[in-house]
Parts: sequence; structure tokens; C-alpha cells
Amino acid sequence: GRRHGSVFDLVCIQNQSSLDGTILLTFDLFSTFFHRNYFGEKIAMYFVFLGFYTEMLSFAAIVGLACFIYGLLSMDGNSNSTEICDPTIGGQIIMCPLCDQVCDYWRLNTTCLASKISHLFDNESTVFFAIFMGIWVTLFLEFWKQRQARMEYEWDLVDFEEEQQQLQLRPEFEAMCKHRKMNAVTKEMEPYMPLWSRLPWYFLSGATVTLWMALVIACMVAVIVYRLSVFATFASFMESEASFKHVKSFLTPQITTSLTGSCLNFIVILILNFFYEKISAWITKMEIPRTYQEYESSLTLKMFLFQFVNFYSSCFYVAFFKGKFVGYPGKYTYLFNVWRSEECDPGGCLIELTTQLTIIMTGKQIFGNVKEAIYPMVLNWWRRRKARTNSEKLYSRWEQDHDLETFGSLGLFYEYLETVIQFGFVTLFVASFPLAPLLALLNNIIEIRVDAWKLTTQYRRPVAAKAHSIGVWQDILYGMAVLSVATNAFIVAFTSDIIPRLVYYYAYSTDATEPMKGYVNDSLSTFLIADFPNHTAPSGKRDFVTCRYRDYRYPPDHDQKYFHNMQYWHVLAAKMTFIIVMEHVAFLVKFLLAWMIPDVPKDVLDRIKREKLMTIKILHDFELNKLKENLRINSSELAKQVLIQENKAQLAKSTV
Repeated sequence: GRRHGSVFDLVCIQNQSSLDGTILLTFDLFSTFFHRNYFGEKIAMYFVFLGFYTEMLSFAAIVGLACFIYGLLSMDGNSNSTEICDPTIGGQIIMCPLCDQVCDYWRLNTTCLASKISHLFDNESTVFFAIFMGIWVTLFLEFWKQRQARMEYEWDLVDFEEEQQQLQLRPEFEAMCKHRKMNAVTKEMEPYMPLWSRLPWYFLSGATVTLWMALVIACMVAVIVYRLSVFATFASFMESEASFKHVKSFLTPQITTSLTGSCLNFIVILILNFFYEKISAWITKMEIPRTYQEYESSLTLKMFLFQFVNFYSSCFYVAFFKGKFVGYPGKYTYLFNVWRSEECDPGGCLIELTTQLTIIMTGKQIFGNVKEAIYPMVLNWWRRRKARTNSEKLYSRWEQDHDLETFGSLGLFYEYLETVIQFGFVTLFVASFPLAPLLALLNNIIEIRVDAWKLTTQYRRPVAAKAHSIGVWQDILYGMAVLSVATNAFIVAFTSDIIPRLVYYYAYSTDATEPMKGYVNDSLSTFLIADFPNHTAPSGKRDFVTCRYRDYRYPPDHDQKYFHNMQYWHVLAAKMTFIIVMEHVAFLVKFLLAWMIPDVPKDVLDRIKREKLMTIKILHDFELNKLKENLRINSSELAKQVLIQENKAQLAKSTV
């Protein structure tokens, strides 16, 4: 009785691997119908959302790819890279050491390849793409509300109250409760748990979430310490080893440290995520939530807060903190008074943010898809292996289907969580990596196939449930959309090198024919080697007396040497102005689009109004006909009574 008719036959056929491709092709042709009628509206809504999100990603992917191609085509003509790579310009600029004592002075042209790669993502199209994504995310959310309203109408869920289904008491709550209380609405006795008995678990829950988020930050600090400690090792090792001379042009100590640090950070993220999922589910269960809605809301809050900090903390560090509080030669800032703070590449920290984002986003998507495909397959194989007998008749098809892995009530929760985390990568830091929508698009194409395959072949059929929306996830998406405007504005202003270049172009350039000529030299300050403290300067005598570092400070011969000069304040003012203008323009466009695009399509709204009008008319006609019938009956009865009275009167007269 668990499966019916042709759908049962379809799923049974799908378990045959030889026909998987044919079934999944057929699945695409009637996916919405099949999902709704077989799996229920709740799972169908997830697939509709994932399909719509993937469809909208195609537009962002095309624009992002165009911006990347623009950076690729303009890479050779970039004046900054040209100056850095020029032996007479970048080759003559001596840079200050990147670490104390062990690191040596280096020439700027050693970062030639890194500056060219940085231009791929840090160019004029970055600002355009950041603004475009702010508009895209608004259009996505507004059009999704329309699609959701259309599905709600077509699935006959307009007047469906999901809360009625979600407010059902959990069996675990009823089993754990020892108290009873009169329900003011139903006037029936129902299980009740006093607040004082829950308070200890609430405190434990809050403390656990805070502890794990602190643990994530501690692990991020540990990765930072790793990067700081091994940078000097990489630098000295690559200087001493002759075999690394050929790869030093593209595998610099900065890039090596960034790559290894990002990979280590990704491994830490996966480990912490694995343990926290178990702990958060256990704590939520021990809170003994009263209803399914309370359970899902509590778990959603815990999981999203942790996942947000876990996956995005390292990106926030690289984007907004790395290289911002370094100090200057002779007065560097130190982490725990031991490790010198990390510096950005002379071309900026954007390329490191791109590296971090690419490794974490790509690694998470690959790991997630592999886990979703292999994990249930291995469990099902192990069950079949234990249940295998000599006779196939003793292990029938329905028993095999029953022994499949259980999807569980939280199966969709983790699917939504995975999609929302990906949405954060696509929107929060997209200014640093325009190819993020393209990677998300390719992943989602595979994700839809994997989810369809595992639901129809690797899991038992979930219990069908109704849902007229994606629930609390829509509010989370709106919050991330608003936050993405601020993060991308700050990335363009403080992580990218666009604003300093614009300030130089309009205020400090002295060459009318080539306005950006001399920008590299202008963006570097001068430091007198004799001012280095003894414990930080490299050993040995040099044939030069000054070195350069990235900042806007007065030179050693100035009265206010090493203090920030006026250009620093001009650049800072330009950055703050850009943030204010971009945020106001983006929010204005968002609100205008949200106001112009109705939540419910006009044709759907007209049909809903017409159906309500027809319902009112039918009820009115029914009541009117009923009233007329009553009046007709009453009038005939009245006529009979009048006739009887007249007959009685006439009979009385005749008798008299």
C-alpha cells in the first residue's frame, strides 16, 4: 500500500541501473507533476526552487563570464602589470622584507605573474558586476515570489495554512511530558512542559552554539598562525633551494602560503561541520520542542549561524582584515606579540580572496555531491549484502525497497541549507570572483540530477507533506541579499585596488597622454633601512639605503616621517564615498524593483479573485434559492391557513 499503480512500477524500474538514464530523462519531462503527485508538495517545492534558482543563475553566469573574458583580454594592456613587470621600473624597485630576519629584500617584478592574474578579477568590470549582482539578487527573489504564488495557485494551496500541519505535537514531546494542561482553544487536556524544566537546556544550547562559533574563530586564528609561521619557512626554503628558481615566477611564497592555508582551512571546515551537525541535532532534541515547527526553527537557527561563521569567516578575514592593520617597517603589528601580521600583495588582497573563495566553494560542492551520491549507495549495498540469501524469492522487490535508506524528516532541511550556503558564496563575495555564478550553475545542474537519482533509487519514498512556500529559508535569503550589497561595496572599496587607481587617475596623475603611468611608484612609500630595529632587519650589508612598502606615508626626510600623508586621507574619503553611494543606489534600485514587481502575477491574482467571486456568487445563489423556497413553502402554508379560516367562518355562518 506504500506505492500505487504506475508510479510503483516506475520506481521499481528505476532501481534497475540499466534504465536509470531513460527514467531520469522521462523525469525531466514531467518533473513538477511527478514530484507533486508522488513525493508531495513539500519536496516538489524544493525542486521547483532549485530549478528556478539554476535558471536565474544562467544569466549571472553569462555576465560573470563576460567580465572574466574582459579581464583576460585587457590583461596584457594593463598599465599596472606592465610597470610591475618592466625590468627598468618594477625590476629597480626594492621592496621591504615580508618577514623578520629570515626574509630578504625583494624586487617588485617578482610578482609580475601575480599582478596579471589579479587583473583578471580586479578591473573596471568589477564595479559593474557588483552592481549587476545587487540587481540580479533582487530580481531573483521577486520573480521567485511570483513563481511560488503561481505554484501555490496551481497546486490548490491558496488557502492552505501550513501552520496547521506544522503545529502538530511531536510524539517525542508527548512521551517526555509528565504534566497536563487545558488548551484554551480546544478545551482539551494536552501535554505541557513548564518553562523552568526547559531553561537548563536552553542555556546549554546557547552556550554550545556560542562555544562552537568561538571554536570556528579559534581554528581560523590557528590557520592564520600557520600562514604566518610557515611564510618565513617557505620564503627561506625557496631562496636557498636552486631547484625552485624556475617556479619562483609563479609560485611565490605568498601564493604558496595562501593555497596551503586555504586547503587547510577547508579541511578544518569539513571536520567542524561533521561534528556540529551531530551535536546540534542532539541539543535540539534535548530541548524537547513542542511542535515540528519549533523543532525545525530551532535547528535552522543553530545550523545556519554555525554554517555562516564556519564557511564565511575566513573569507571575511581575507576581505576585510588581512593587510589592513599591518603597520609599517620598523613598527609592524604582531599577533600575540610573536607573529608579524600578514601583508597583502602589492596588487592587493583580492586575488587571495578569490583563491580562498574558489577552494572553499568548489571543494564544498564536489564533496557534497560525492557524499550525497556515495553515502546512501554504500549503506544500501551493505544492507543488501547482509540480507542476501540463496533464493531470490526470499528477498522480494518490496523488501528490497523497504530496506533502502530512510530520507528522514530533515532530508530537505540539509538540501535547503546547502543551497543557501551556496547562495551566500554567489552573492556575498561575488565582486572578487565573477566566475562564482558559473561554478554554482554547473554544480546545480549536477545537483538536480543527483537529488532526483537518490530520491528515486536510493531512498525509501518520503511521507508526502504539503507546503506552499520554502518557509523560513526565504527570510534568510532576503537577509543575505541585503548583506551582500554591503559586503560587495566594502570589497570593491577596501579589498580591490580600483578606488586608489581612480583617485590617482583624477587627482594625482601628471601625464595627460597616459594617466595611469607612475601609479605603481606612487602607491609605494619609502622606508630608510637604517631605521629598522636590530631584531627585524635582515643580516648583511646592502648597496641600497631605502626599501619600498605598500602604503601612503611620508618619506624618511619629511618632518612627519612615516605618518599618513594627504593622499591616504583622499583615498579613504573616496572609499567611504563609494560605499555610501553604491549602497544607496543599490538599495534604491532594490526597493524600486520590489515595488514595481508584484508578489503575485496579475493573471494569477485575477483568477484567484474570479474564483472567490464565483464562490461568493454560488453561496449567494444557494442562500437566495433556499430563502425563496422557504418563502414559497411559507406562502403556500399561509394560503392554506387563510383558506381554512375562511371555510370555518363560512361554515359557522351557515350553521347560524
